[in-house]
Amino acid sequence: MNKYRSHNCNELRKKDVGNKVFLSGWINKKRDHGNLLFLDLRDNYGITQCIIDKENSNFNTLEKIQLETVIKIEGEVVNRSSDTINKDIQTGEIEVAIYKFEVLGVCKELPMPIFSDQEYSEEIRLKYRFLDLRRKKIHENIILRSKVISFIRNEMNKFGFLEFQTPILTSSSPEGARDFLVPSRLNPGKFYALPQAPQQFKQLIMVSGFDKYFQIAPCFRDEDARADRSPGEFYQLDLEMSFVEQEDVFNVVEKLLVNTFKKFSQKKFLFDKFPRISYADALLKYGSDKPDLRNPLIITDITEIFMREDVSFEIFKKLVKSGSNVRCIITKNTKEKPRSFFDGIDKWAKEQGASGMAYFTFEENKEVSAKGPVGKFFSKEALLELMKLTGAKVGDSIFFACNKLKELEKITSIARDKIANELGLIDNNSFAFCWIVDYPMFEIDDQTKKIKFSHNPFSMPQGDTDKINFKNPLDILAYQYDIVCNGIELSSGAIRNHKPELMYKLFSLAGYDKKQVNEKFSGMINALSFGAPPHGGIAPGIDRIVMLLANEKNIREVTMFPMNQNAQDLMMNAPSEVNEEQLKELSLSLKIKK
Repeated sequence: MNKYRSHNCNELRKKDVGNKVFLSGWINKKRDHGNLLFLDLRDNYGITQCIIDKENSNFNTLEKIQLETVIKIEGEVVNRSSDTINKDIQTGEIEVAIYKFEVLGVCKELPMPIFSDQEYSEEIRLKYRFLDLRRKKIHENIILRSKVISFIRNEMNKFGFLEFQTPILTSSSPEGARDFLVPSRLNPGKFYALPQAPQQFKQLIMVSGFDKYFQIAPCFRDEDARADRSPGEFYQLDLEMSFVEQEDVFNVVEKLLVNTFKKFSQKKFLFDKFPRISYADALLKYGSDKPDLRNPLIITDITEIFMREDVSFEIFKKLVKSGSNVRCIITKNTKEKPRSFFDGIDKWAKEQGASGMAYFTFEENKEVSAKGPVGKFFSKEALLELMKLTGAKVGDSIFFACNKLKELEKITSIARDKIANELGLIDNNSFAFCWIVDYPMFEIDDQTKKIKFSHNPFSMPQGDTDKINFKNPLDILAYQYDIVCNGIELSSGAIRNHKPELMYKLFSLAGYDKKQVNEKFSGMINALSFGAPPHGGIAPGIDRIVMLLANEKNIREVTMFPMNQNAQDLMMNAPSEVNEEQLKELSLSLKIKK
């Protein structure tokens, strides 16, 4: 107890009736019933209804006072009448009869109401984020975030991990997203970089002889915003372990995620043991390495069907001859669906930039046939082969598209989600986790056509490292893995390459000579030369974990002070200009592009 409150606004119950109390908080709502004024007082913990009658000398003042004014009230706890009990709040059986009150913080006219869940523009919400955070839903999201982080910390301690902090000012890395750079005053012309992740430092911690490390780590990347990605900064559970294989990392992370999601959500798990899906299979069956496994639809490659002579769908046949592929999605028991459903999917696909999606439904009138605009181009034998290939049955429908592989994967992936949503196939009351494994070590850069790392340059290649065929780098698989839930990538991780000579060889395939590797990764290469243990780790995103638990679709809803889509903090006016004196101290001058 202090001079501001004897109880918080979620604390009083029937047992407190008759007690004199004083509460402090924000005026959430007022309801004027003529002779009685009802006032909901809100603080971080909840709401208490307070009442004052017209005989009280404070009635007129309270009647006119602005919502969100901070006040202290003194009064007596009384029972609510049976017909006014509010079961939606924990203090719903009592109210406080106000004797007197005191204004602690004046509130001017509000740019947005607090007690309403009405949507407002991003600009208003972020400019007045301190008001936005008072709103019930987002306030609870931020409290949830705090509780999740505390729970994760406790779990990691139970698993035997030690928490260490790594530097924020570090050196720039040539891999990954754009760095945020910080000029050095003491070293004119040189710059620090804010860490995109503590990747090298956490590996150095393992080389230092520590066995299990974790950190709730801030990460900084100059990337464009998305619904599941904040521009500028985000937080991740960074962890690393020594003397481990891939399965050891999986076991820790699965236990942690199951414990966390069961603690903070009532949703069910579709898989007790997270499925392992190879990168190649993920692209084939789901069109993406971030599959939503709540969706039962599977993509099948049916290119071979269009090589048959008894298939006369010439548009696709010509494309297949020129190197395109054909992939399809089967929908079960959709023969009764109206033509508008099928045409709607075709139209939608064209709106996504594809050439559309062909379709027909398998029927049987004495023999198998196809009902739909392109069904006539397939013989009975071709249809039977198609049913065998896809597992389709009479009454099922098929949607298919033809294109070069990357574009085909893109359209079939989003079509799979679109069709499932249209048919109501996704169980929104569940979590479906999976591991994506066996990533290729290298890929071809679309623009330069040169070999580049596809995932993490510090990963260990699979197989006997003395027998790797470096002449075919695109065939090399790595011990790299992603954890995915409901179509959202929570994290990437890997077993690390702890052998310097092997690292030089792999970097040379991506165009880096030994001198460049030594310059860019001097700390890492040097440390690995002094006895490095086999080690590996991962870094699940805190923001995305909380987003899933809070059932939010935008990461902004679980971030306390997010930036807008243009990486601007509208509340604090950042980024901002600096004066000439500051630039001079840093030995900098500006040359702004027009």
